[in-house]
Amino acid sequence: MASDTPKRTTTDAGIPVASGEYSLTVGPNGPIVLHDHYLIEQMANFNRERIPERQPHAKGSGAFGHFEVTDDISRYTRAAVFQPGTKTDVLARFSTVAGERGSPDTWRDPRGFALKFYTSEGNYDMVGNNTPVFFIRDPLKFQQFIRSQKRRADNNLRDHDMQWDFWTLSPESAHQVAWLMGDRGIPKSWRHMNGYSSHTYMWVNKDGEKFWVKYHFKTDQGIECFTQDDADQMAGMDADYHTRDLFNAIKDGNAPSWTLYVQVMPFKDAETYRFNPFDLTKVWPHGDYPLIKVGKLTLNRNPTDNHTEIEQAAFEPNNLVPGIGISPDKMLVARVFSYADAHRARLGVNYKQIPVNTPQAPVHSYSKDGAMRMNKVSDPVYWPNSKGGPQPDPNVKDDSTWHAEGEILRSAYQRHAEDDDFVQANALVNKAMDDAARERLVNNVVGHLKDGVTEPVLKRVFEYWRKIDANIGDRIEKAFRES
Repeated sequence: MASDTPKRTTTDAGIPVASGEYSLTVGPNGPIVLHDHYLIEQMANFNRERIPERQPHAKGSGAFGHFEVTDDISRYTRAAVFQPGTKTDVLARFSTVAGERGSPDTWRDPRGFALKFYTSEGNYDMVGNNTPVFFIRDPLKFQQFIRSQKRRADNNLRDHDMQWDFWTLSPESAHQVAWLMGDRGIPKSWRHMNGYSSHTYMWVNKDGEKFWVKYHFKTDQGIECFTQDDADQMAGMDADYHTRDLFNAIKDGNAPSWTLYVQVMPFKDAETYRFNPFDLTKVWPHGDYPLIKVGKLTLNRNPTDNHTEIEQAAFEPNNLVPGIGISPDKMLVARVFSYADAHRARLGVNYKQIPVNTPQAPVHSYSKDGAMRMNKVSDPVYWPNSKGGPQPDPNVKDDSTWHAEGEILRSAYQRHAEDDDFVQANALVNKAMDDAARERLVNNVVGHLKDGVTEPVLKRVFEYWRKIDANIGDRIEKAFRES
């Protein structure tokens, strides 16, 4: 039963506080004394309560729930999280890519779709998006891409000229840009969009057999999107619309869910497949590798402290469990380093001891000390030792690997039979879109170009779209010149 007696304010050390209204002074009108430790604690905490925001994916929120396996895919992976009937706690975070923490939820931008599975074998993280492809395929360009989407150095404004300058000088971006400028470029809500691993991962079964895999989380609420006009209006009416929508849906008992499907490619197929299966700018057509149902993701619990449970959540693709590995996808290989490094810079070296990042599986590591260390360390603190410390398990199979050899060099991927920067973008425009969707695509591009894109970037933009589809490119230039 609730008590009528209010909780008493304390300092962070649990010491009772005499007043939350008056500082300690010398007489009623005198100076404030230095030993008013509660005042100093309040001011000092306030000055430090903002941690650095994420570089990309700064604006977002999320929720907790679970993932339940409904179909038997054990022939493809031995990972405990994907065994039949397994139910695993999950944290999901959704976000925009380019915007800062205070930016509108409804800008035209890909959406992050990051998941943390608290599995019996440790945390498994997937850092995906609501698109199955990305703008680039080599991590050396990632930092430059993000800077082109952020703010200028001189006026501190975002600049469409800068964005199109980068995109048109990076033809591999065509597939993602065609997706971004289409109807799905602005989801109506996070509940009404799909999530994709985008990257290719490796699965290994109990017999050591290897497969390549892509994840597809299909929304059970159905795909719904905003038009550009709708999104612009919502940005002015409620800049936090997506955040509010997810929170209120869960609060009202309308738990959103997604059905997970995977595409599975036999290990050897990768060598001769018509597209490079590890190229992040490409998809695997479903006619080649159909979707296989796995299970259902449900989000049913809101955070109670957004800062502690969402802002400090650290998703990292290096969190891999037995039976799941990475692939030769260059972007994924680089992210295995960069995400963990970003968390150490933003949250501190012991970020995995923040409760939201702590695994449910036991931890027995030799990590020691550092700022904000919470887990107790006991001797021995080194390995190898003869003092009874934890030791590696020889039964763990470290077999999620592939063969690689060749001269060390800087080079593009070796091309496969149908590798081309524009062929899949053309298929998206001409096979996935109808006439009305193509008309909206043209209008979206033209509207985007009218916001400050200059010559000679404009000339490259029109040629860029003509390489995707000659007719679409001509329509974009004509509509722009006549506007």
